[in-house]
Amino acid sequence: MNINSESFRTQVITPLQYPPYLRKITDAPKQLWLRGELPPSETKFLAVVGSRALSRYGKEACEMLIAGLAGYPISIVSGLALGADACAHRAALAAGLHTIAIPGSGLNDDVIGPRTNLGLARDILAHGGALISENEPDHQAAPYDFPSRNRIMVGLADAVLVIEAGPQSGSLISAKYAGEYNRHLLCVPHRIGDPHGYGAEIFLRIGATLVTKSEHILEALQIETNAVQQSMRLQTNLSQLERIVFDSLAEPKARDELIRLHPETPAHEILTALMSLELKGVIQERFGKWSRV
Repeated sequence: MNINSESFRTQVITPLQYPPYLRKITDAPKQLWLRGELPPSETKFLAVVGSRALSRYGKEACEMLIAGLAGYPISIVSGLALGADACAHRAALAAGLHTIAIPGSGLNDDVIGPRTNLGLARDILAHGGALISENEPDHQAAPYDFPSRNRIMVGLADAVLVIEAGPQSGSLISAKYAGEYNRHLLCVPHRIGDPHGYGAEIFLRIGATLVTKSEHILEALQIETNAVQQSMRLQTNLSQLERIVFDSLAEPKARDELIRLHPETPAHEILTALMSLELKGVIQERFGKWSRV
């Protein structure tokens, strides 16, 4: 795959072709280079930002929240950087969501960075997503390009989700743009004293929305759902083992009963599947037994 391939060639788009919110910001780019495809006009845009040194907690939160958006008309927007950006793009692909990557560089294969994410950029294109930049296709990214890139991410978005933000995080810049552009600012909570939660602590105190489940994001994006549709949708996004455990819960069962029911599977794997299913919101524990929601 390369810049000259017919499927993923670079094209220039003008403000009239931008998604509506991006056209309205005061410092909108005069033109953009695009590889791939923008989503349908009814799509909502969620910008996801966070630390390049993403913690395990941040990774799990990012994956869980985006997995819960599967099936909805949402495009995940991020910056193709290491850490939270890459996690968001990969989680979007896993959930079957459209995703847009906005690197600080141009869009030629030989300048996209970090180089370890070139394969991710190609996966985004292969799955119907897009790469966008206001820089010439052969532009090598410089430090000053990233704040500029962040304004496009936020300008494009209906809402901005902060996964993690330390004291020196570029996510603080994105949050500043969210305020300037009047975008919904959403934050994942962290433990008291956790340096990864520095930004969230500040933003939540000044009015950002706390997010602990995907439904909170859907509310911010003004996407309606109901409990039955939500449960059915989540059930389609299960691993093979999660599906086996879920199917075993046609009637409520205790943890030990589930383990005995599947002697061929290590107990710790059953427990991991139970926790994952609970996080996805399709099962719950009551009075010592697990049951479907």
